Amino acid sequence: MDEPEGSCPVCHEGEGDGERRSHHDERTIRELVNRMNRIEGQVRGIRGMIERHVYCDDVLNQIASAQAALHGVAKLLLEKHMKSCVKEQLRSGDDEVVDEVLKTIFRLIK
Repeated sequence: MDEPEGSCPVCHEGEGDGERRSHHDERTIRELVNRMNRIEGQVRGIRGMIERHVYCDDVLNQIASAQAALHGVAKLLLEKHMKSCVKEQLRSGDDEVVDEVLKTIFRLIK
């Protein structure tokens, strides 16, 4: 798919549908999907621990591990977003992207 001239190669408006989309390289997609698959497995494991009445502290430790894994995915996505989309939008004069990113970061650090 060819990118419109001047648009960000990672995040840009969708093909006439008004939705913003990300277009990460295949390596990044694989890494994100692999991480999310592991997290999904962790969450299923936590549910199983609860169903089996596993000691609360052990369950809480697994929850903390899953949260840390999700945080890692968020950091990777934020890094890719900052180095591509945000950078490109700032170059094109769109300073509103700073407010958007700040809102996102504030949500992540709650």
